Amino acid sequence: MDGVRDSNGTQLTDGDSVTLIKDLKVKGTSTTLKRGTLVKNIRLTDDPAEIECNAEKVKGLVLKTAFLKKA
Repeated sequence: MDGVRDSNGTQLTDGDSVTLIKDLKVKGTSTTLKRGTLVKNIRLTDDPAEIECNAEKVKGLVLKTAFLKKA
């Protein structure tokens, strides 16, 4: 699973913390994750363009790495 990178090209690993660079609507809920939200303890997936995480209000979230930067 080499090559999981954030929007700036920084290497991401399991357990990293990332920050959202854009407001994201969460599908299936009325929740919007705001720009600047810190997401801790990410998990890498088989897809290098996606990570799994738990945000404040939403558990089991999958986020695109294009909308993240390493904290």
